[in-house]
Amino acid sequence: MEIIKIVGLCLVATVLIVIIKQQRPELAVQLSIVVGAVIFTMMLGKINSVITLMRQLAQKSDINVLYMGIILKIVGVAYIAEFGAQICRDAGEGAIASKIEFAAKVIVIVLAVPVIAAVFDSLLKLVP
Repeated sequence: MEIIKIVGLCLVATVLIVIIKQQRPELAVQLSIVVGAVIFTMMLGKINSVITLMRQLAQKSDINVLYMGIILKIVGVAYIAEFGAQICRDAGEGAIASKIEFAAKVIVIVLAVPVIAAVFDSLLKLVP
């Protein structure tokens, strides 16, 4: 199971980071970033499978693929922002992490505007 590999990698990295952080904190942050990137790389296949499935479901249910793409972008922004914010928090920069989260929220709202507009259009067509 992949989760066992991931948890094992993270536990080993955590022990190393705790040991290294005392003498070389900048190296500990870099190790944390590398481990995060490795995990992300390990999950790319799974992410690709989900994207393919979502596109197939959108085509079968006659949903505009544009909206599905927007939803996937929103999910991507949320995951990337969370990843970046956690790295900033690990480095002791909580203020920067908060700014990343704020920016992600604004980007999500901007990306969601076409979907929200489509929902309102659909509702207006239903109401006489």
